[in-house]
Amino acid sequence: MSGAGGAPGRSFEPDRLDDQSCLVEGDPAGMLRAVASSAAQVRTAYRSAREAEVARVAADGRPRAIVVAGVGASALAGEVLEAVCGNGAPLPIVTVRGYRLPGWVGAADLVCAVSRSGRTEETLALAAESVRRGCRMIGVGPVGTPLRDLVVRAGGPYVPVSGSPGPSRTALWELAVPLVVAAASLGLVEAGEDVFESMAGRLEDIAHRCRPSSESFINPGKTLAMELAGSVPMIWGTSPLARVAAHRLARQLSENAKYPAVWGEIPDASHDQLAVLDGPLAGRELFHDPFADEPDGSGGPSARLRLFLLRDAEEHPQVVKCRTASVRLAENRGVPVSEILAEGAHPLERLATLVGLGDYGSVYLAMGYGIDPTNVPAVMELQARVSP
Repeated sequence: MSGAGGAPGRSFEPDRLDDQSCLVEGDPAGMLRAVASSAAQVRTAYRSAREAEVARVAADGRPRAIVVAGVGASALAGEVLEAVCGNGAPLPIVTVRGYRLPGWVGAADLVCAVSRSGRTEETLALAAESVRRGCRMIGVGPVGTPLRDLVVRAGGPYVPVSGSPGPSRTALWELAVPLVVAAASLGLVEAGEDVFESMAGRLEDIAHRCRPSSESFINPGKTLAMELAGSVPMIWGTSPLARVAAHRLARQLSENAKYPAVWGEIPDASHDQLAVLDGPLAGRELFHDPFADEPDGSGGPSARLRLFLLRDAEEHPQVVKCRTASVRLAENRGVPVSEILAEGAHPLERLATLVGLGDYGSVYLAMGYGIDPTNVPAVMELQARVSP
C-alpha cells in the first residue's frame, strides 16, 4: 500500500533532513544547488534583459494587451508578471497555455513567448501564430533555437537564457525577470536595478536560512517539509501575489516531491474548498501521529488535511476577515494551520520570499521521502508517447 504522497513502500523520515550524506546521495542532480542559485538568476536575468534592449518595446507605445505564451514554469512567469503589475495595470495581462491564441489577439498586442528550451511545442505554435497575425513580440529562451528565429523574424527583442541542464522549474526567475523589465519600460510597474538587487538579497537570505547544514529546528525549509509530510495540503494565497506563490508551491510539490496539493486564493477558495473541513480528511486526535499506521492495518501513514496560508503584507480588509475566520473554523475542526508571511516592501521581494521558501520545502519533502527531486519519470513517459 502506498504512503501518502510517496512512492509505494516509502515513508517520510525526518532524520534524513539532517543527515548530510543522505542529502547528498538523495539529490544526485543538485536540485538544492539549483534552488540556491535563485539570487544569481535574478541578477543575470536583469543584465541579460538590459543588454537585449527589451525596453525598446516601449518605442511603439503601450500595447492594447500583453499575452504571455508558455507552459509550465514559462506560463508561471506570466502569472508573476500579472501579479507584480497588480490590479492597477492599465491593460490586461493574459497567460496562454496551449496551441491557439485567443481570437482577439492581433497587431495591437504584445506577445511574450517564453520557453526554457526554446523548442517547446506549444510555445512555438503560439509564437508562429503571433508572427502571422503581426503581433509585437518579445522572446525569452536559449540562442540557436526555433523560438529565437520566430521572434527575430517579428523584429522583437530576444533575451537569451543560460539553457543549462536542469528542468525549467529551476529557472522561474530567469524566465520572469525579463518580462518585468519590459513591463517597467512600459510604465506598468516600478522596477529598477535596486528593486532586483533587493529581491536577490531576499533570496540569498532564504538560501542561507534553508541551507542543508542548517538543522531542522531552525531551518524554515525543513520545517515546512515536516509540516507538509503526511498531510493533504490545501494551500491558499491571501492576495493575487500570494496566489501565484500558492500555485508555484503546489506545482513544486507535484514535480519535486511527487506529492499532490490543492491551491487557491482567498476569497474564492473559501467559497468551495472550505467545505472540505467537514469531510473525511479533516479532524484528528489532539496527539495524533501523522506517520502512524492506518487503523485498518494497511501500514500506510494516515493522511489528514492541513491548511497552509501564504500571507501577503497587502490584503483586502474583507480578505483579512475571511482569513481569520477560516483559521478559526479549521482549528475548531482539528485541522492544523501553517501560516507563511511574505517579507519586503516591493511586490517582487514579497513574492520571492514566499516562492523561495516553498521551493526549499518541496525539495526537502522529496528527500525526506527518499525521492529524487529532479526526475519526473511519468511526465517524461507522457511526452515520449504524445510527441509527433
